[in-house]
Amino acid sequence: MTQAKIARDAAARRAAKKESKYANSGSEVDLDAYAAVDGVWVELGLAAPARRALIDEGLYKVSDLRKYSLDAIKDLHGMGPNAIRILITAMKKSDINFR
Repeated sequence: MTQAKIARDAAARRAAKKESKYANSGSEVDLDAYAAVDGVWVELGLAAPARRALIDEGLYKVSDLRKYSLDAIKDLHGMGPNAIRILITAMKKSDINFR
């Protein structure tokens, strides 16, 4: 699966979530699609909900985080305090800042 197709799928999932008040009830998640692109986030040690949240937003690598503010990342469903600490540490190592 190409990264462009995964990005389109993520955009479709975001649109579907906005349409449905109960997006998570009874829905199945294609874990293989996430596994194809979440390698960077796995290496950092992020939990699966945080990885899925980043991928759903189209963020596939640490440098993509510069497009977002810290508050926007914190507002993503699945982002807890530990995930935020891991992301901030990784960004400092790469000399990258949030928007």
